[in-house]
Amino acid sequence: MSEHPTPNGVQDAEEPRVPRRVIGTPVKAGPGTLGTTAPAEEPIVHEGVEYPDERSARKAERVVALLFLVTFLATVAFIASYVVFQVGDIERTQVSNLALGGSLSVALLALACGVVVWVRRLMPKYNLIQQRHAMATDPDVRQEVNAIFLQGANESGFVKYKLLRRTLLLAAAPLGLLPLVLLKDMGPLPGTSLRHTVWKKGTRLLVEGSGQPIRAADFNSPGGILSVVPEGHEHDLNALAKATLILIKFRPEDLKPGTKLNWTHDSIVAYSKICTHVGCPAALYEQTTHHILCPCHQSTFDATDGAKVIFGPAARPLPQLPIGVDGEGYLIAQSDFNVPVGPSFWERGDAEAEARGQA
Repeated sequence: MSEHPTPNGVQDAEEPRVPRRVIGTPVKAGPGTLGTTAPAEEPIVHEGVEYPDERSARKAERVVALLFLVTFLATVAFIASYVVFQVGDIERTQVSNLALGGSLSVALLALACGVVVWVRRLMPKYNLIQQRHAMATDPDVRQEVNAIFLQGANESGFVKYKLLRRTLLLAAAPLGLLPLVLLKDMGPLPGTSLRHTVWKKGTRLLVEGSGQPIRAADFNSPGGILSVVPEGHEHDLNALAKATLILIKFRPEDLKPGTKLNWTHDSIVAYSKICTHVGCPAALYEQTTHHILCPCHQSTFDATDGAKVIFGPAARPLPQLPIGVDGEGYLIAQSDFNVPVGPSFWERGDAEAEARGQA
């Protein structure tokens, strides 16, 4: 084939441009194709349908089978990673996330590529034309349907017997209200219950598990931490889901301005144990850094600075509970939390709750 170069050294503009090859389609070898030893077989065309030749089909079959095998191995690796790589700290969680995400990405990518190659290389190709017709019904048919409808209405007596028609409508009207009645089975509306916990002035703090009250004079070791529940609700799971605390003892010089000092007693601070991300128990504490860690998604809070978020997806600090002591020296709550506890999607009327707490 002769070519006519232009002054710019490119091929004549009148020669048709070669369309880009779609991913998954075979490369058609030709005399000018680099590295080809023999021309590729032409596809078989029968009655307007293009079928792949046998050699190309066998090659594509092996490629698809290899991709599906990779999918299988990557899926097995995903399951094994879930079992082997357990979480517990930031480093182990990062390894787990990398193993799970990498194996799942390889599995889905290989499966998608296998399906694409299957469709492009093994399935026959043909043009499909959808015939469209007028959607309107013939006038004769519409007239016949109208006559049948009127005949049925007359035979039913719906038009003739007014009393029956009116009582039927009367009987059917309340049926539309039945779904509203069934909504009662879904339980009462939460109202403002998500803004409050069972903590109130004078409620003693009890050690979770043992149920023992906590004397402030006995909890005097800096760096100590206790999981605390409200007295009278030790076994109320619904109440504990919002009211569980972590109690931490600090040195006075460790506390920062973010901590409300008038809500502490002898440098003892009480924070909600419910993570403000999705509600997991934020129960891990690092004494050297004074960090509270949620093991679910690694939200990290600075316990010395009002439990402010310093890392992770949590959007707000852990709420602090005002505490004091009673006449016997036991730690008690001075009031409820001034903001809603738990995940941010629980924050119904948060601005109102804050205003109430400040007041």
